[in-house]
Amino acid sequence: MFVMKCGGSTLAELPNSFFADLVQLQKDGVKPVIVHGGGPAISENLGKLGIESKFVGGLRYTTEEVLDVVEMVLAGSINKMIVRRIAQNGGKAIGLSGVDGGLLQARPVANHKEVGLVGDVTDVNDELIGGVLDLGYIPVIAPVGIDANGAQRYNINADTAAGAVASALGVSRMIVVTDVPGILKMTGTERKVLDSITVQQIEDMISTGEIYGGMIPKVRAAVACISGSVKEAVIVGGSEPGVLGKVLSGERIGTRIVRMA
Repeated sequence: MFVMKCGGSTLAELPNSFFADLVQLQKDGVKPVIVHGGGPAISENLGKLGIESKFVGGLRYTTEEVLDVVEMVLAGSINKMIVRRIAQNGGKAIGLSGVDGGLLQARPVANHKEVGLVGDVTDVNDELIGGVLDLGYIPVIAPVGIDANGAQRYNINADTAAGAVASALGVSRMIVVTDVPGILKMTGTERKVLDSITVQQIEDMISTGEIYGGMIPKVRAAVACISGSVKEAVIVGGSEPGVLGKVLSGERIGTRIVRMA
């Protein structure tokens, strides 16, 4: 079993071969679990509807009105696009949101007064995920959560949701699929992919400017997946042929982000 986290914009760009490889792994007896995001599509739909959207410390300020759109996009169009692409390649998948069966139970984040209806995961219904896997389907999870009473929904950061799911399933490694081959570092006159890096080294490289621009949120997202039993996250490029199988077989590909004990 492995847990894969992928941003919504990255998923839309992934080649068909990625999904063919994913399906082949499933047929070979591997049990993938997918947790996905969808930030750009949410922003686009909010804009079309004339609903203001702002970010506070990297989290989308979420009102009930914004949450309606978040749920529509994450649990709707993006989730079903992933399910369709798996099906088109001969695989079997079931799309779920964290609301379904109390899959992702959540409470308000500590700074909820600043960010609104954003939640932290307090419990994962791992039995539901296990049941879907046992039926032979790939669970595709949209990170919308629900409180213990089943009354209040929450917008959950996809990275922290993926980390919570991986921890609940007892997975030690998270695969973070993105549009870059890994974390790049200048070596002489060329930039090379680092085999591995610690969380502290990432912060050092951000402060020195070696990690900059759009790479900063990518690596911080991968770091956010490291929690509980998850000891490492592997950042890989989704366009690399057979990338998932290569990671699972232990091949040196992408960048391993490790949590020091």
